[in-house]
Amino acid sequence: MFIHPINKASSEFIGISLKAKQNDLTAQRYQQRSNERNKHLSELQRKNPFEVDSPERAAQRQEFIDPRDGMALERILGKSDLFPISFFEKGLQVSKAICRVEIRDRTGRVEGFGTGFLVTPNLLLTNNHVLPNSDTALSSIGQFNYEIDLNGKERVIHNFRLMPDQFYMTNEELDFTLVAVEEQASDGTKLAEFGYLSLVKQTGKVLIGEYVSIIQHPSGAPKAVVVRENKITDMLDNFIHYSADTLPGSSGSAVFNDEWMVVALHHSGVPDPQNPAEFIANEGVRISSILKYIEDKKPSLTAQQQQYVDRLILSAEGVGPEGESLTVGEELSLVWYEGLTGHDSKFLGDSHEVLHPSFRIDLEPDLVRLKQGGTILHYTHFSIAMSKSRRLAYYTVVNIDGSQLTDYERVDWRYDPRIDRMYQCGNELYKDNPLDRGHLVRRRDPVWGGTGAQANIDSFHFTNCSPQHEKFNQHIWLGLEDYILNHMSNMKRKATVFTGPIFRKDDIWYRNVQIPSEYWKIAVMIDHNDRLSVTAYLTSQWSLIKYLGKAKEEQPVLGAYKTFQVKVSLLETLTGLDFGNLRIYDRLDLKESTFGQVPIERFDDIQLI
Repeated sequence: MFIHPINKASSEFIGISLKAKQNDLTAQRYQQRSNERNKHLSELQRKNPFEVDSPERAAQRQEFIDPRDGMALERILGKSDLFPISFFEKGLQVSKAICRVEIRDRTGRVEGFGTGFLVTPNLLLTNNHVLPNSDTALSSIGQFNYEIDLNGKERVIHNFRLMPDQFYMTNEELDFTLVAVEEQASDGTKLAEFGYLSLVKQTGKVLIGEYVSIIQHPSGAPKAVVVRENKITDMLDNFIHYSADTLPGSSGSAVFNDEWMVVALHHSGVPDPQNPAEFIANEGVRISSILKYIEDKKPSLTAQQQQYVDRLILSAEGVGPEGESLTVGEELSLVWYEGLTGHDSKFLGDSHEVLHPSFRIDLEPDLVRLKQGGTILHYTHFSIAMSKSRRLAYYTVVNIDGSQLTDYERVDWRYDPRIDRMYQCGNELYKDNPLDRGHLVRRRDPVWGGTGAQANIDSFHFTNCSPQHEKFNQHIWLGLEDYILNHMSNMKRKATVFTGPIFRKDDIWYRNVQIPSEYWKIAVMIDHNDRLSVTAYLTSQWSLIKYLGKAKEEQPVLGAYKTFQVKVSLLETLTGLDFGNLRIYDRLDLKESTFGQVPIERFDDIQLI
């Protein structure tokens, strides 16, 4: 916490003594761990972090590594400092949720500054010594967007009042305070525009010897970042020690690993015993310890306060909140999935086999493996292959029987217990924004025959969900899906349909997820000559999602974006998937199209068969 010079004489409030106490406790812990720390530093001279830390934590750490980032492991091992450019783009994205906490007394005078960050759409996390009691919180404010722009000028600051009467929790030992924030500032800016940092309950997010980054408001100054100059030297039950460049006012900062996951709440420097004015290390409170304390306190809270805690804990576990249109269905027993074979490759006939696509060799390590083995999730009449790094489906494939279509009511979305939840994006991605939980396999497509009811439920797994702007499905893409389904129904035909996103390295980051800008579809059916007929389509939602998190006045109306009928070979290049002999039966290839794509302005432009 930084004490404003003009108020220093009148600022002997409780926060100052708490800060001094934290410094003393931090110094004691640091001294007590001298032997362990020296041992770690010695081992790191000849071993890498995976060998120095515990085998359990090392195994957990590997689960968080993006397999598509070829240098990630090299960075952790200390052999490289190369980052993809997207590392900095994601850093900018997560920094939006970080604010300066302006500490005021009851008269409105500024007594100091700290740092804080949103951990749910309306809860702010900072230190106990920054906001030691509800009275201090009630007088203080969170200041978002306090930054310097490219022209060296300060951006417009948006001030949000803190609402301790709605929710306030603090703990001196773990030095944290969690407080509610008003949803709209006096200037009309909505808090939702700044997003939040989803906390992860699982341990193993960082190892001894790894480097961390810290985004902060040093000495109350505009937002700044310390990138990878901060080596973790020790890991305690509730705290971590690291060497870092922080200043007073950095109290309450988020400490990140290389995946921009919050691993600790920065709270204190370690004073040099020889020179107390200097700091020899820094200490952060482990996020897992904070979450455990909050969860343990939940039974003693009021019903209203428990709702705030539920939102935080469920998000930390990868579970979305229960509430309006975002209820999470109960996880199904593994018995539900027994015997399911998903996509039938001979659904269109023994002589018209349609196989699953194969993956480009560099993508294979990114495939999510089922707990029981394999990489394909089978459901009723459809199958899905998932990406570890994107936590979304690479592709879905569904069999549609137009002669047996039925319909059932919508149900709640649920997680698939056959794969880890960390590879499934839940409701936390879709709360308080214009993103819809878009079905990749259309809800109605697999719902046919005697197992239609089960297929309907199966289609509401988060594995079959991909983030799509609410306006995305209002025009030609929705019409295309309806056109295919209605054609199957009216003609009593069968079809096999593949659908998926295009994963590009420059897709925007939002709430720790890269949002696909484009989606594709391949429809396979039998023509009048008993031959396979294949058509492929591509569309973009870039004009809609590029303003995610921006001010309302910057949000676009539905722009002029197109859906194209394209060659299968083009989709293979864009996705890294190989659809085998489907290229032979591509309608556009048969027509020898010059450009390989035809814009679809009306449904008559669609060439199904």
